Amino acid sequence: MDYKDLANLIFPDAKGISYYEEKYPERNLKEGAVVTRFAPSPTGFVHIGGLYQSLVAKKVVEQTEGVFFVRIEDTDQKREIENGAQQILDALEDYNLSPDETMGIDGEDKGTYGPYLQSKRKEIYESYAKYLLEQGKAYPCFCSQEELGQIRENQEKAKERTGYYGKWTKCRNMPIEMAAEKIKNGDPYIIRLKSPGNPDKKIKHKDVIKGNIEFPENDQDVIIIKSDGLPTYHFAHAVDDHLMHTTLVIRSDEWVASVPLHLQLFYCLGFKAPKYAHIAPIMKEENGNKRKLSKRKDPEAAVNYYKEEGIPKESVEEYLMNIANSNFEGWRKGNKDKDISEFKFELNKMGVSGALFDMVKLLDVSKGVISRYSGEEVLQNVLKWSKEYDEELYNLINNDREYSLKVFNIERGNAKPRKDISKWSEVKNSISYMFADEFAKVTEFEYQKVTDENEIKTILTEYSNNYFDINDDKDTWFNKMKDLAEKLEYAREVKAYKENPDSYKGHVGDISTVIRVSLTGRANTPDLYEIMQVLGEKEVKSRIENKLK
Repeated sequence: MDYKDLANLIFPDAKGISYYEEKYPERNLKEGAVVTRFAPSPTGFVHIGGLYQSLVAKKVVEQTEGVFFVRIEDTDQKREIENGAQQILDALEDYNLSPDETMGIDGEDKGTYGPYLQSKRKEIYESYAKYLLEQGKAYPCFCSQEELGQIRENQEKAKERTGYYGKWTKCRNMPIEMAAEKIKNGDPYIIRLKSPGNPDKKIKHKDVIKGNIEFPENDQDVIIIKSDGLPTYHFAHAVDDHLMHTTLVIRSDEWVASVPLHLQLFYCLGFKAPKYAHIAPIMKEENGNKRKLSKRKDPEAAVNYYKEEGIPKESVEEYLMNIANSNFEGWRKGNKDKDISEFKFELNKMGVSGALFDMVKLLDVSKGVISRYSGEEVLQNVLKWSKEYDEELYNLINNDREYSLKVFNIERGNAKPRKDISKWSEVKNSISYMFADEFAKVTEFEYQKVTDENEIKTILTEYSNNYFDINDDKDTWFNKMKDLAEKLEYAREVKAYKENPDSYKGHVGDISTVIRVSLTGRANTPDLYEIMQVLGEKEVKSRIENKLK
């Protein structure tokens, strides 16, 4: 009995690998086009790190006219959650990162290199495992968990590396006839790689991001097919990336240590290995130390968090690009109106240490993003978000969309647009004073410098009776404000007041603050003139009269 007989005994129905080599030919792409993938496991919520990885992959592919595909790695079916794959694809779609190829939830794959769900590729893995068995590069292992535990215990006592390698490989040199007999008897087994590695030798590898790295060769006889017949991640990824013609594997740097094994698998299978680019993880500072963003501790680790908070997808994209390439921020400042797709992303400019996640910075980026939206875009986004997450806000702006659009158009479309909104969950508080019923709930008015009630009454009375005209243009309105200030012994200009403060009660800004607070309940708002134009003459008069009462 030889290796081929043993391989036929284990996988009698497996096709020859030539079948799959012909079925999945080289892709017809231009020279330099990158084929890369996002290969998540459907075992929990979508992590922001996965979105980050996908953004980088998509950017590289778009710049080289390549292919970005998603392969769902569901071989660890004990940990799989319900609708996990759907959640992954939905999240990517939400952030404009839909792949060129992926599994179809309805059963119809998008792309011709599928199936893109690993559990549906079982027969493919069997063929390549059989191929390794035929060549004596793999073997069945019958060790029980108890036996493996004993091996580990003996290694620890001898102060040697733990694992299944070298002299500790109990089944590696088992006679083929004995292995066949065990299989015929129904003994449980797995398939292991017969590693050709020598840990005393080094391999040199050039990572696209990290540069040159040196490792000891892998000598572990790793499992390639589990007892349930499904492959391990290591084996499946090698077979899949070969048949899907992946040219660049972009993944988290937690996989760096696996590079020697993965390169060895490609070598044993006779494949050309892809290039690897290991991305540093997104970190968080805690008590002066850095740690990875935690699924358990950090709500911002989940992609759904940003949707629930109402942080626009463009804001998240721009923030992640800031992390990915440090020169992006400078590019954005010099190209405020350009689409992010025009930025030239470079993998080799990614940091090799983990970037700190900064929510303050993200919200600041988001303010800039939202400031570039038109009023109509803001309205539609807020309507969409609030319909799902804030019924009260939805009803407030949906009851009169024409008026709501005017509210959102305040200080938009000019050289210095407003930057007071960073997420849709802030909008209700940001605009509530523009709606009469909501403004009626305001009970406290903080007037800043001018606090005397009689002085406030004088300012409001004079303004309402003698200086307010809804038909004034902005320059006329502002000049009238200065006239009012002068009449009431306030400086027409802030500069004049600062030069000679004892000569005035205050300056024109103090006058406008009294009017602003009376009309909005706030000392800080967008442009007061535009606010009054939207409120209209009747509402402005009503609010001043109610305040005077």
